[in-house]
Amino acid sequence: MKVLKFGGTSVGSSESIKQTVEIVKGRAAQEKTIVIVSAMSGVTNLLLESSQKAATGDESYKDLLSSIEQKHFNVIRELVPISAQSSIIANIKVLLNQLEDLLQGVSLVKEISKKTSDYIVSFGELLSSTIIAEVLGCEWVDSKELIKTDGGFGNAQVNFKLTNANIENYFKNSSAQLYIAPGFVASTEKGELSTLGRGGSDYSAAIFAAALNADLLEIWTDVSGIMTADPRQVEDAFTVPVVSYKEAMELSHFGAKVIYPPTILPVYKQNIPIRILNTFKPEDEGTLISGDADESNMPIKGISSIEQVALLSLSGSGMVGIPGISSRLFGALSLAGVNIILITQASSEHSITLAVNPDFVEDAVNAVNAEFELEIQLGKVNPLAIETGLSIVALVGEKMSGQVNVSGKMFSALGGNGINIRAIAQGSSERNISAVIEHKDVKKALNVLHERHFEKDLPRLNVFVIGVGNVGGTLLSQIKEQAKSLEASSKIEIRVVGLCNSRKMLIDEAGINLDSWKSGLEENGEVFNRDAFFSKVKGLNLRNPVLVDCTANDKVAAMYKEALSANISVVTANKIACSSAYEDYQELKRIALKNGCKFLFETNVGAGLPVIGTIKDLVFSGDKVKRIEGVVSGSLNFIYNNYDGTKPFHDIVKQAQLEGYTEPDPRIDLSGVDVKRKIVILVRESGYKMELDEVEVKSFLPDSCFAVESVDDFYKELIKHEADFKTMLAQANEKGEKLRIVGAFDGKKATVEMQSVGSDHPFFNLQGKDNIVVLYTDRYAEQPMVIQGAGAGAAVTAAGVFADIIRIGHF
Repeated sequence: MKVLKFGGTSVGSSESIKQTVEIVKGRAAQEKTIVIVSAMSGVTNLLLESSQKAATGDESYKDLLSSIEQKHFNVIRELVPISAQSSIIANIKVLLNQLEDLLQGVSLVKEISKKTSDYIVSFGELLSSTIIAEVLGCEWVDSKELIKTDGGFGNAQVNFKLTNANIENYFKNSSAQLYIAPGFVASTEKGELSTLGRGGSDYSAAIFAAALNADLLEIWTDVSGIMTADPRQVEDAFTVPVVSYKEAMELSHFGAKVIYPPTILPVYKQNIPIRILNTFKPEDEGTLISGDADESNMPIKGISSIEQVALLSLSGSGMVGIPGISSRLFGALSLAGVNIILITQASSEHSITLAVNPDFVEDAVNAVNAEFELEIQLGKVNPLAIETGLSIVALVGEKMSGQVNVSGKMFSALGGNGINIRAIAQGSSERNISAVIEHKDVKKALNVLHERHFEKDLPRLNVFVIGVGNVGGTLLSQIKEQAKSLEASSKIEIRVVGLCNSRKMLIDEAGINLDSWKSGLEENGEVFNRDAFFSKVKGLNLRNPVLVDCTANDKVAAMYKEALSANISVVTANKIACSSAYEDYQELKRIALKNGCKFLFETNVGAGLPVIGTIKDLVFSGDKVKRIEGVVSGSLNFIYNNYDGTKPFHDIVKQAQLEGYTEPDPRIDLSGVDVKRKIVILVRESGYKMELDEVEVKSFLPDSCFAVESVDDFYKELIKHEADFKTMLAQANEKGEKLRIVGAFDGKKATVEMQSVGSDHPFFNLQGKDNIVVLYTDRYAEQPMVIQGAGAGAAVTAAGVFADIIRIGHF
């Protein structure tokens, strides 16, 4: 014998009922089958709402009743042959008349008891099962005559001895092949209608299966089994093929809605397997719940959550070493009807912390404070402390106890994403590890844990790019081109979820299409507002977030502190932050270290060259940088390499600007400010304290070039001084030398100046936009370390930014 249960969505419409009927016919053709059905989806809520309205005298309950009637009559008209409709409509009308009378009575007295509420909500299952029995042409079984309970209306307790005897006798005396029974409903020994609580249809099915020692209990729903996490929260969740009874009970307790906790116990005792299946994808294997040992290599079967909990803490010096404190606490809560979800206690016995449903906080506080009234007055115990706005996330798996560092991975993954843990509970069996966190972090936590434990080979970085001009636009192209290769080789998925330029901003949690990001930003983007953009970035609260700055904007740089404080890693090509006040630069590093996120800025010097990373490695390994010399402006090197007197200096600078080698305002480059910032950054990364104004810049252009207000006026000044530039060039050519803008640090002082270098100098042969950095250290005292290569241009700068993003994925 087989027992099938179909949930509300499986019988929620004519189409879904057709699908259910096909499944039932296939099963019933093979063996004797009992089908338990829920109310049509949404009907139970309509019944509850109508009863609440009636209890307040709100006549609109009649509109809800009409909706319920119409919903069921529509199904009859669509699924039952016209010749048979009058009979089933008459039966349904009888039930609806009874319901109407009940609601009218509630409306008159303006009061509703739990007993009456049970009676009203029972009509959902009675109506749906009556119709489906007619559609299938099979025997309808009155569950309320077979399942007997106590008088605990709303969530009655089953009398299994009497119930089992009733079910056995009924089916022993029946020869039918197929039966339909309403779930959820039962009755007391006195014959008063009762219900088994929300999720009671699952429970009804398990009661029938256990009483008849069925071969299998199939629960048909709208998902393909128990999943590794809630698919509404974690898009990469997948179906777990096999779980044990105990794992299923843990998952259901911690919020997995596929199966309700009481369902498992009756079949568990009889060792009857349960299979969770999808009505709308009947070909899927679903999940098998059984007592057999699971031979899979999945120590963790699921990550679940309880969305809303309150944390109650009883503490005080008077609790230490005093027997009976826990007993009194739990006894007081039990008498107040407060269910405890989670318990954790300090080994010092100084405090006991409990998680409960927020709806019962007031009852809990009153009960506990009354129980410990004397101790509170004497100052030995503190009044019960309350924290709300919390949730629980839990890892569940039978084999976690055989795995090293499961809890360590859990807590490090949460901490690394800025998720604060308020309480922890782990049983000695290690079947469940639970953590209480802020409710706002639930989705992020579930995704972080799922990634760490089920997708550890493919972490996803959620990237927000500010500035999508030359460098930012090239970066997006590189990410698009390398996406598949990164997933295959580096095991990283990069999802761009935010873009903005100076005019528009676009954020899409599902990911921005990099094939059409320009049109998407223009057509779908909002007007850019820095604060609004960053507020949205924080509000999404995504796992592994990375803010990428491809601008030269000081206001964007000012966002880094808040971003790092919110556990958002920062990758920047913008030199302003790292060359700002030394204390501000240090604070950014401290915040990143404290919060476990990353602050990376390799492209601040040398574009894609590994200059900063190399210096860090030298310092971390115990070496000491004694001297730095470098041509660190690719734009200036481009300008002076290409200026040979055949074209005006003005034209070469203009070309450098148009090709993206200089900043949008070329005065930043030609004033030496850009080199100045870079030298400060290199000095600081070498372990020295230096402020920007300590760097001496020996001007290499006439002062009048920088006394003007606009870029256009700057170019006019360059034309005026062309003779000076030619003279400077001629003097270098006469000596067989080349002009270079050199930044240097001698261990004490830093300078930026123009130098004329000969053919024996390492800077002489620099080509195009190349950069070069020469490092003298304790280890490289006589023969310095030389780092040389292209130091400007969108492609190499974007590549350097891209490399920093990838580094975050590997941490």
